[in-house]
Amino acid sequence: MIDLRFSEEELEVHREHIVQFIRDTAAEAGSEQAVLGLSGGIDSTLTAYLAVEALGEENLHGLVMPGEVSDEDNMSDAEWVAQELGVPYDVLEINPIVDRFLDAVPEVEDDHTAVGNARARTRAVLNYLVANHEGSLVLGTGNRSEAQVGYFTKYGDGAVDCHPIGNLYKQQVRQLAAHVGVPEELVEKTPTAGLWAGQTDEGEMGIDYDTLDAILALHVDGPLSVTATAREVEEITEEQVRRVREMYERSEHKRRVPPSPDPLD
Repeated sequence: MIDLRFSEEELEVHREHIVQFIRDTAAEAGSEQAVLGLSGGIDSTLTAYLAVEALGEENLHGLVMPGEVSDEDNMSDAEWVAQELGVPYDVLEINPIVDRFLDAVPEVEDDHTAVGNARARTRAVLNYLVANHEGSLVLGTGNRSEAQVGYFTKYGDGAVDCHPIGNLYKQQVRQLAAHVGVPEELVEKTPTAGLWAGQTDEGEMGIDYDTLDAILALHVDGPLSVTATAREVEEITEEQVRRVREMYERSEHKRRVPPSPDPLD
């Protein structure tokens, strides 16, 4: 597998770059504060560490938003992160809200994708409810790997003001997290979006992150053909490369502003 990890010098450059990005984005929005959903996963944890460095712990408001299928250990980790960083936080249960949606449209109850996306969109609404009240920025936690294959909920976890770690592949997220002091057990924890019981990122996508990162870097973001990518990395098949390419192309709508017709002459 190809190695996308940074050198120690590059790690520090990326840390400083992201911290400054958060500061600049907040300043452009006329705010000194931010709201961040804390899931206990590595993406939100790294974002929290960098946001505290950028804005100060008192200016970051963490929201822990457990649902019916949320893993208790993840929720405990989310609260631990807030406490460790000295970030004020609230625990907001999303079950009552999602249940009202299902009461209104009961026929979708067994559609785990639709219900899972409703959970993600409920969290987005709560993020913005708090942010609007406080005049804060909503920080996203999306990374480059997930963005390129559309592994996020449109108007859910993708509905934010900025993605501070959005330029990092997943293995780079882990590496930078370790660099800034995130505990190893969180760095190496199995990623999950917590959308339904037993769900994991890699299981849902059907590919592990290291393989995904390699295909994205070499083929989707890079210059190599399908065949050349499979040849460059022995563990990767042409079928996997084509599948990732299809995921990238099919999710293009998620990375763009909703379209409208061209103006008439």
